[in-house]
Amino acid sequence: MSNKSTLLGTSPISKLLVQQAVPASIGILVMSLNMIVDTIFVGRWIGPLAISAITVVIPVTFFIGAIGLSVGIGGTSVLSRALGSGNHEKALKVFGNQITLTFFTSGILALLGLIFQHQLIEFFGADESFKELALTYYRIVLYGIVMLAMCMMGNNVIRAEGKPKFAMYAMMLPAIGNIFMDWILIKVFDFGMEGAAWATFISYAICFLFIFWFFVAKSELKLKISSFFLNGKIVREINALSFVTLARQGTIAVLTILLNNVLITYGDSLDVASYGIISRMLMFALFPVIGVNQGFMPIAGYNYGAQNFGRVREAINTSIKYSGAIALFIFAIIMVFPTEIVSIFISNSESLDTVTLANNEELLKRTPSALRWVFAATPVIVVQLIGASYFQAIGRAIPALLLSLTKQGFFLIPLLLILPPFIGIFGVWIAFPIADVLSTLVTAYYLNRAVKKDLIE
Repeated sequence: MSNKSTLLGTSPISKLLVQQAVPASIGILVMSLNMIVDTIFVGRWIGPLAISAITVVIPVTFFIGAIGLSVGIGGTSVLSRALGSGNHEKALKVFGNQITLTFFTSGILALLGLIFQHQLIEFFGADESFKELALTYYRIVLYGIVMLAMCMMGNNVIRAEGKPKFAMYAMMLPAIGNIFMDWILIKVFDFGMEGAAWATFISYAICFLFIFWFFVAKSELKLKISSFFLNGKIVREINALSFVTLARQGTIAVLTILLNNVLITYGDSLDVASYGIISRMLMFALFPVIGVNQGFMPIAGYNYGAQNFGRVREAINTSIKYSGAIALFIFAIIMVFPTEIVSIFISNSESLDTVTLANNEELLKRTPSALRWVFAATPVIVVQLIGASYFQAIGRAIPALLLSLTKQGFFLIPLLLILPPFIGIFGVWIAFPIADVLSTLVTAYYLNRAVKKDLIE
């Protein structure tokens, strides 16, 4: 089998970035469409409080799933550089250690999450109006969360091998399956929140089975039993870089918990539903930007490992240019059509009871303005995303960690604590663009300095 990962060091950067980013973007699009459709089904066929319920469950499922994502991204940085330098044996050991770390860590957290489910749901911001709905969804989804963690890890390894189409399929198949099962279980069989949860569980299983098949049948990384035994040096190397992503994803989980509690304190459950819709739109609308970012990382990591610094500089500039143009287009769509976007999630059917209809009308009144504010600084965020990813791709754990935390940790969380006590719910929404601008300025400064200092041939 030919080693396709070598193409990362020889193909033209623009062509390579498209080859890497388009499949990643399509995969993220389908995955985010899955989340969008899931929310539409729940909002239209169960009610707006069901959106609130899913929103408060997200932090724990997000964080445990992020174990796999962080081990995947952090390990992929090590793996990409090992492949770039021709050290195939180390690449095998890295991948085997990634599997072991992901399985045991996510499994322990899932077990703890089930033991303390009532305490966690209340801590995440659920009030009595939708607590039972949240618990129903939470329990079932957590049964399959280890499969999600393994999928998130494996998907990044597939991309590091230079096979982004298979990584795309790994995201598309479960998303399509979830949409289909949502329709069957919620609409056809009227299983409500249980149906939504089991549809999600099934999607995790589909993804896991596909990735397992890939590594058995298609991968260049043919593992041995010894690959799974943890190696202290490799674990430390993986963890140093994994911690960057885990800290970022953990900060997002903490941010979501804080948001839910602030929204309940200064608003009500419908404001939580508003954020539920907005958070889905953040991932859906930005899918091509995230795709470019994911496509950029293996290119930068491989060429840095091969000491092709000119290609690394070109990858940075091209990625910022492409994703910046996309982000500007997204910004325009959100600013012009916020009400039309929000109305997709809300039913005005006369068959609904009076309370649900009133809640839907109020949700449609509140959410469009909030959506505009949250996306107000979208055109500038690409510099922050690419800049933080660059340091992670080349193995610089500390600057990658600090830059990854600038928006959510250093700016957004403090702003959410400071602004709402003075200006209420509006303080929540205005905090997003302020944090975007500040974090972009900080990242741009450090990225520019690093390029001038390190990428010299």
